[in-house]
Amino acid sequence: MKYLRQNIVVFYFLLFGMACPHSEQNESQWAFTDEQLQLERERMVHEQIFQRGVRDSLVLEALRKVPRHLFVPPSSIAEAYDDHPLHIGKGQTISQPYIVAFMTEQLDLQGNERVLEVGTGSGYQAAVLAEIAHEVYTIEIIEELAYQAQARLQKMNYQNIFVRHGDGYRGWPEKPRLMRSWSRLHPNTSRNPCLSS
Repeated sequence: MKYLRQNIVVFYFLLFGMACPHSEQNESQWAFTDEQLQLERERMVHEQIFQRGVRDSLVLEALRKVPRHLFVPPSSIAEAYDDHPLHIGKGQTISQPYIVAFMTEQLDLQGNERVLEVGTGSGYQAAVLAEIAHEVYTIEIIEELAYQAQARLQKMNYQNIFVRHGDGYRGWPEKPRLMRSWSRLHPNTSRNPCLSS
């Protein structure tokens, strides 16, 4: 049984309201095979992430594994692996793949951490983190997004992700170790990577 590292990693939501290009494509459904989508993930990781300097093998593997197209609206599936953020509703976005990879790499996760993420969004960042970390606790202030992300992650069988609707300023009170770590780190320091998901 793995022992959890003492230093708990904390995320804080910074890229709130990040602008993303408006898609002119129509609202029709896009049909892709699983093989095509896997090839798109491989292309995304190689061209957008690896070639820009992300080298952590655990991060690269997580990005190859998590199906980003399941975290975007049906009308945006054709753009799911493109190099820009996408709208997910309620004025929020799913971050550009490179941003997710870069910020995850900064955490230097080894697999035995508990991560607190403030700003669940679509749940994509939480899923990437959960592929590496021991547990992920994620809080979303917009109720509809929180419940959508929770349902999505449960359907994908992520048993190490815990989603809550609420104000992330208060952290996760039932996990005092996480709360103390969140209070101790300032969101503007380099030790506390900040992102949306």
